[in-house]
Amino acid sequence: MPSSSFRKRKCSANWSRGTRWKPRSRRSRGASPKSSNRCRLARFREVCFVNDVVCCLLGSAGFDRAAQGVLGAGRRLADSLGGKLRAIVMGPAEDALTSGAAAVADVVVVAADPALAEYNPETCLTALAELVKQAEPKAVLLGNDTYSQELAARLAHRLGGSAAGDAVEVAAEGEQLRVTRGVYGGKATAVIALARSPGVVWVRARAIEPASAEGRSPGTVENASLEVTADPRVKVVERHVEAKEGVRLEDAQIIVSGGRGLGGPEPFEELKTLADTMGAQMAASRAACDAGWVPPSWQVGQTGKKVAPELYLAVAISGASQHIMGIADAKVICAINRDADAPIFKHCRFGIVEDYQKVVGPLRERLSALK
Repeated sequence: MPSSSFRKRKCSANWSRGTRWKPRSRRSRGASPKSSNRCRLARFREVCFVNDVVCCLLGSAGFDRAAQGVLGAGRRLADSLGGKLRAIVMGPAEDALTSGAAAVADVVVVAADPALAEYNPETCLTALAELVKQAEPKAVLLGNDTYSQELAARLAHRLGGSAAGDAVEVAAEGEQLRVTRGVYGGKATAVIALARSPGVVWVRARAIEPASAEGRSPGTVENASLEVTADPRVKVVERHVEAKEGVRLEDAQIIVSGGRGLGGPEPFEELKTLADTMGAQMAASRAACDAGWVPPSWQVGQTGKKVAPELYLAVAISGASQHIMGIADAKVICAINRDADAPIFKHCRFGIVEDYQKVVGPLRERLSALK
């Protein structure tokens, strides 16, 4: 090992000859195991990206409010870039989804291969990456369901692009995409610049207004020219689907939600009666779900479902920042809590400081009388 002074003298000598000395890499004698992957990424980055935008929709979800929000964000971004909007539908889809997407997008590509009927991360990722490479877009937008979040992160890595999540707005500024998202439990917003293309973003779909199809000619619908090889390393052996009543929690217009302050599973039955009277769906905080009082599918919050109802009634929920992140897009939040200092009162439009037992019963009776 040469001494420090020797290295300095040798470096100075090389600078005088116009070259810089540096230690020999340990891998200089052979190719790096990841060199081929880096070459593939480098070649993809050399692609001349057009100003098109791709929206990825899952065929199994249908043309719900989330799909409309993703298309709305994509339409506005494509218009600002002066490009086209392409909608990629992964898996067999109903006519409502393809026709709804065609009303907003310029091109709808349906990847209806049977291998994509059931979600598998590897199979869907490989197929989506191939379709995105064919389009060479500036941005790829996905929804904020669990599957789309997983696909977004892995797709950005596969293509060597940039990734961001939980976006409420995606805009273009020069050659970069600017993503606006909530931080610190929704108490502030941050603007993130995506330097590398394509920018892969999953958006808070229900917080984004759908795009208007008025005055726009329907886009073309075509089948994907894609061969899907269904031989994933991870395979789904068995599925357990929980029985659900009514609409999905993410699509509900009115939600009645209970928290740990209820004290046990029995009070949720009383809340369920109130929800039925209001025509609402039931939800709960993470604490109530972790206690086993209600099914995990009821959980709303950062690690649960993100909802955007017209009315969210929070009963005996303190309002931790993780829960607030899940209801930030609700139009009106009402809270019932006996603790006047509960954080939920900082976020609600209407609040009642009282024991829920003195409020829920009379409220149900009054609503029943109004029918």
